[in-house]
Formats: sequence, C-alpha cells, structure tokens
Amino acid sequence: MAKIVRRGYVPSDEKEFGTQAMEKIQAAASDIYYLLNRGYNMKSASVFTGNHYMLSERQRLALARMVSPEKQLKVRTAKCRTALENGETVYIDGFNTIITLEIALSRTTLLKCMDQTLRDLAGLRGTYSLIDKTPEAVHLIGAALEEMAVSEAVFYMDAPVSNTGRLAACIHTELGLYSFETETEVINNVDSVLSGLGNVITGDAIILDKCKSWINLARKIIDKEFPGYPYVELQNGLYNIK
Repeated sequence: MAKIVRRGYVPSDEKEFGTQAMEKIQAAASDIYYLLNRGYNMKSASVFTGNHYMLSERQRLALARMVSPEKQLKVRTAKCRTALENGETVYIDGFNTIITLEIALSRTTLLKCMDQTLRDLAGLRGTYSLIDKTPEAVHLIGAALEEMAVSEAVFYMDAPVSNTGRLAACIHTELGLYSFETETEVINNVDSVLSGLGNVITGDAIILDKCKSWINLARKIIDKEFPGYPYVELQNGLYNIK
C-alpha cells in the first residue's frame, strides 16, 4: 500500500502566497506581463522584477509559470477545445496531468495561470513515486474521458523518470474499468511528440504553444470535483485574455 503523502506540500506556502504576499506578487505579475509584451524574455523579466519586489525563489517560480505574454495567450486560447466529437482519441501528458490531480487531492498549492491552465510548483527533477492518491487521480481522468466519449486515451510518459513503469501499470489497471482503449507510451521525447499532435491534454506551456489543439482537462476535473479550490491566482482583469 502506498504511503499517505501530500504531493507538493511546502509549509511556507501559506505565508508565501497569503493575502499580504499576493499584493506584491500581483504587482510583480503586472510588471512581468508588461515586459514580456515588449520583447523581454521570462528569465530577464522575472529576475529584474523579483529583485525589485524582493520575492522568494518559490514566488518567482510561481510567476514564471502563471504569467505569459498576450501573443502566447491568444494562440493557446484559439487552440483550446472545450468539447469533442464522440470517438476521438486524446493524447495525454501523463506525469503533468496526474501530478496536477494528485496535488488537488492533497489540497496543496496549485496555480491558476493566465492561460487558464493549472500548474504546480512540485517539479519532477527526474524522480517520481506513486502515492496513495495516484489511483484516485487516474480514476478522475478516466471518468472525465468516459463522459467525453473518447475512443482511446494514449498516455505519454518520460522514460528517464523513476517509477515510470509502475505508473504505466497503474494506469492500465485503473482504467481497465472504462469503455475506451488505453495505451501507454514510455519515451524519451514526450514534449516533442505531443507538440506535433492535436487533442493534447497537458498544462505544459511549451507543448501548448506548438500542438495543433489541446484540452484543459485537469482544470475541468478540479473545478468540478473540488469547487472553490484555493488556487493561487492573479485577480486583475488584465489577465482575462479572450
């Protein structure tokens, strides 16, 4: 039996993303957004702004994941599919999607980003272990895909990450209850493969910019299953890109 773990839990997050801290983070986000739209890259913009507002490394990482320039936001929005025809195939960024749901089940820090995706601060760093919440996270994906009436779900997972094979086995076991076909691909180049496909399920910004179309599945699941989830989010209407 997997041990009980709160995926992504960091005790300091309550302070680093509390009401007072979010005032600084909000101001920094506005500055980064301004700089990105004028040609600065994220590294330069986040270092300059982070130093100005004396932000922690974790706060800077959150901003780098939440904020995107207007051009990228519009591209991602245009490619986002909100509904599928019956019998379509979806291609899933396995670790990205499952970890996001594990974090939601753990009630730990999730970022609601400007492109409307959900991202986390956990970071794989080449290691991953199944936890007590992993089977439930996979079931949440299965139930959502069943409702969407897909014919097949193909999960792509990074071969160099530890326990990839165990996660693939868990996916096949847990999703065997559903009507759609399930396939797992353990490969070295997940980002590049998904970047050339449509009906991609991920929150990875690099893939979203390059893929043909994508589905914001983790956000859909969490908004439904955990209404009122305490996301870290930016409040300014500037970020509601249409």
